[in-house]
Amino acid sequence: MTFPVVGMVGGGQLARMTHEAGIPLGIKFKLLSDTPQDSAAQVVSEVVIGDYRDLDTLRDFARGCDVITFDHEHVPAEHLAALEADGVVIRPGREALVHAQDKGVMRAKLDEIGAPSPRHRIVADPADAAAFADEVGGFPIILKTVSGGYDGKGVWFVRTPEDARDPFLAGVRVLAEEKVDFVRELAANIVRSPHGQAVAYPVVESRQVDGVCDTVIAPAPDLDDELAGQAQELALRIAKELGVVGHLAVELFQTTDGRILVNELAMRPHNSGHWTQDGAVTSQFANHVRAVLDLPLGDPRPRAPWTVMCNVLGGDYPDMYSAYLHCMARDPQLKIHMYGKDVKPGRKVGHVNTYGDDLDDVLERARHAAGYLRGTITE
Repeated sequence: MTFPVVGMVGGGQLARMTHEAGIPLGIKFKLLSDTPQDSAAQVVSEVVIGDYRDLDTLRDFARGCDVITFDHEHVPAEHLAALEADGVVIRPGREALVHAQDKGVMRAKLDEIGAPSPRHRIVADPADAAAFADEVGGFPIILKTVSGGYDGKGVWFVRTPEDARDPFLAGVRVLAEEKVDFVRELAANIVRSPHGQAVAYPVVESRQVDGVCDTVIAPAPDLDDELAGQAQELALRIAKELGVVGHLAVELFQTTDGRILVNELAMRPHNSGHWTQDGAVTSQFANHVRAVLDLPLGDPRPRAPWTVMCNVLGGDYPDMYSAYLHCMARDPQLKIHMYGKDVKPGRKVGHVNTYGDDLDDVLERARHAAGYLRGTITE
């Protein structure tokens, strides 16, 4: 019996966990990684070390793969077009992925399909950014480079015209957005297959610290059922309109006046969906594998009333393994997921999942474990 080979471009933790989800199915993985030390390169058996920005490397890597997918959005669009012209199956494809690669293209498409977004436009220079601020009621505004940003990088909270200079030093187009008055950030995660089947996970609340996701609560507490349904329907519609195959995360603002607005898109497994590893019948990673292979999708429903994911960030305490004794003894239901990364301050090196019937208890357990692993909690 011949099982398909999934080629994954990018050796980070998303590739590592996607590979893990394919193991029970007997799916073979081939990885294109920057270095042998990358998170996924430590566990995948067939690893190619190379530069995803080099077309010849990508072409060589694609040989023997039944489908190519990604753990990041940074492969140049012209290379994706060349691979598709060669007959390589890419999921999500180039025409979909460009909306996650270029925020300007994303905003234009969302406008075209009528998806609710913050007011925005591309700005040419600091003076143009100041003019945009006047158009939306004044500073502060948000400036973003259209490509290359993640985890708060490439995003500036701009209070004055003088603050608007730095974004233009990167040499790429700059998108200006109004500063949204929001209650909290939400995320709607869906998975869509090539034949159009799609599943939607419960809408979650995503809590950020210094621009980095810290905690995800599934489902989002006290979210009106109608608004939750609107968020899921919006994510499903975006996936269909953009032709997404695989996992799509739609990051949202819940505004003070009761609306939802699209913040960002990610066409790959996403931090806001890590809770599904232990809290859903079928994880985002398993459904992404199913989708790119056009297999029937799995049940996205939660296993428990509440699941909480907390990211484990590196701190000044490098020996996280010694903390396992305390964390596992204190909470036998705790699920720890580490990425095999060197511990550096502020770096995402893992996450923990907790679940149960009482939200306050589940939150406390997750925060305690993440803090103890990092070394910010010592008892």
